[in-house]
Amino acid sequence: MTKQHLYLVFSLLYFLCFANMVEASNRDLSEIEASKILKVLTWSGQDNYLPRAGSPPRLDKDYLEKFAQDNNLSIEYVYKDDFADLIPALVKGEGDIIASNLTINTMRKRQIDFTLPIVETTEYLIMASNAKGLANAKDLDNRKVAVQPGTSYAFTAIGLAKVYKNLEIIEIPKHLSHDEIFDKVAIGEYDLTIVDSNIIDSTLEYRQDIKLSLQANSAKEMAWAVNKHSKLLKTALNNFLVQQQITIDKSIPIKDEWDIINERRTIKFVMRNNISSYYLWKGELMGFHYELAKDFARAHHLRYEILVAPDNEAMFEYIKTGKADIALGFYTPTQRRINQGLSFSRPYHYATEQLVIGANDPLIDSLEDLKYRNITVRKSSSYWYTVKDLQALMPEIVLTAALETYDTERIIEAVATGEYDITIADNHLVDLVLSLRTDINASINIGKEKGQSWVIQAGSNALLSKVNTYIKRTYRGLFYNVIHNKYFENQKLIDKHHQDFTSQKTGGALSPYDDVVKKYAKQYGFDSSLLIAQMHQESRFNPNAKSYAGALGLFQVMPRTAKELKISNMTNPENGIHAGVKYMHWVQERMKAMDVRQDQLIWFSLASYNAGVGHVSDAIRLARQKGWRDDVWFDNVERAMLLLSKHQYSSKARYGYVRGNEPVNYVRNIRHKYQAYIHQVELASNL
Repeated sequence: MTKQHLYLVFSLLYFLCFANMVEASNRDLSEIEASKILKVLTWSGQDNYLPRAGSPPRLDKDYLEKFAQDNNLSIEYVYKDDFADLIPALVKGEGDIIASNLTINTMRKRQIDFTLPIVETTEYLIMASNAKGLANAKDLDNRKVAVQPGTSYAFTAIGLAKVYKNLEIIEIPKHLSHDEIFDKVAIGEYDLTIVDSNIIDSTLEYRQDIKLSLQANSAKEMAWAVNKHSKLLKTALNNFLVQQQITIDKSIPIKDEWDIINERRTIKFVMRNNISSYYLWKGELMGFHYELAKDFARAHHLRYEILVAPDNEAMFEYIKTGKADIALGFYTPTQRRINQGLSFSRPYHYATEQLVIGANDPLIDSLEDLKYRNITVRKSSSYWYTVKDLQALMPEIVLTAALETYDTERIIEAVATGEYDITIADNHLVDLVLSLRTDINASINIGKEKGQSWVIQAGSNALLSKVNTYIKRTYRGLFYNVIHNKYFENQKLIDKHHQDFTSQKTGGALSPYDDVVKKYAKQYGFDSSLLIAQMHQESRFNPNAKSYAGALGLFQVMPRTAKELKISNMTNPENGIHAGVKYMHWVQERMKAMDVRQDQLIWFSLASYNAGVGHVSDAIRLARQKGWRDDVWFDNVERAMLLLSKHQYSSKARYGYVRGNEPVNYVRNIRHKYQAYIHQVELASNL
């Protein structure tokens, strides 16, 4: 064995001993999320070449930046001049992850963990184009192979030297780039070197002074590396690789977006908070698009989540980044939106665009009447391009951008008050507003009737197929016609809902008992909007409500519990609220004693209020056994709660059987209402 060979072996052994002695201080996912920074270790010597063939050199970093973006993290790169320093730095906690095209091998796996593989590569021997070739591996005797210590190439060289005793290993200085190494190979300073197939494939596209020789080892996989203590980070990264269909692991089935939705059992919709889409009325969640979303989820046996976007641009961004699966609103497909990465379903609604003017404005009968008039619409809307087309015919038309946070109803209101001159809106929205106010007029139609669609991320073909099938089956059927009439043609209902919605937006009450709830929320340290959502879930704001099990009042407190709380007469609104909030406080204290995370405390407490602390503790224990997060309710402990309704799990639980779907639906329904409530409160506070 040569001195160089011994040097490499000893340096590797030193690394292993050093890594074992270091006390790990790595962060796991919760600490990373709290800091909002993902620290990425990488080698400063990695080439940033132009890829002409094979995988680009920054491939793993590009994927990682997408992961960080999806998780609202910023990346802080920690560069190491010596490749061999990357793993010791990870073990010491200088970074959270290594992204440097790191090859998975047995020796490294003793010290660190790897994610699912991202790319596969094969290492090859490289020589000068005019050098004597290698007919077979036996020709490695009496040859010299040059490698940089600490790299996977060094491991390969050591493996070859064990078989071919006369193969000499030469150390390459750590600072040399691949091209600088190839230069030395080309002039004969180095006899042989080893390099990955993706690098040499690209290199041979532009230089002819080196050539490919024998394969140095079998195909190897590259991955990100994390510390062995960072279990949750590794899980999150693996989930990302699977969802993005990035991993090359053949044992992982390729999943489309519909598979992923089914796996999490939840479909996520995004919409605006307005009278046509999604709003609160007497504590109930309402809206044409909300009811379509619920029905779609029910038809596919899925739970649903509703996200409220502040404006249309944000809504489309939610779709493009995967934060939501489907955007619902009256959206017309445009080429600009398609170019932005959006895809549109078959039409589920049709509308004609109309000009809207003030009640006392001169009538508009033709294009000529629009000369020097100012039309105000959102820049993100399809109306903007309608006006652009009108300007091509009548350049004197003035086009002004409305605030993106203004929905169509708010823009029409601005026309009525004289803040804006003219606007454009879909005819059904104009009809809706005309039924509520007399200070505007509908003017001429512009163009032909246009189809309006659901919006999803471009390329989500499986989801698009499900949406199109649903729309084909539902459009103008009984359910569709009933809800369309309910929200756009039932004048009595429209008046009631609009009055209540407007009141809430301007600071009106969420319930008949807001003041009482706020008093006890302050006393026991709760968010009053969340308690109001819980109260509506329990009793629909009926103080005389009584369950089949005998629970009473606005918070449906059992008589025995009320007695223990020393509160009587549960049908008295103040007493019923006090008992419910006091019991929630008792439950929350039990959850705190179980070390439930602060940001998850309210969800675990609500589940315990509904099902009992014992059943929740069983679900936490079962989640841990299943390898799910036992400190996160949604999609983790709630999954375990569902299993406790099955004999194979409940028979081994301390507190036995529970109808798991009840607490799961209870918590999710309250969260839906709470999110809508706080949005209403935010709207009121911003006015």
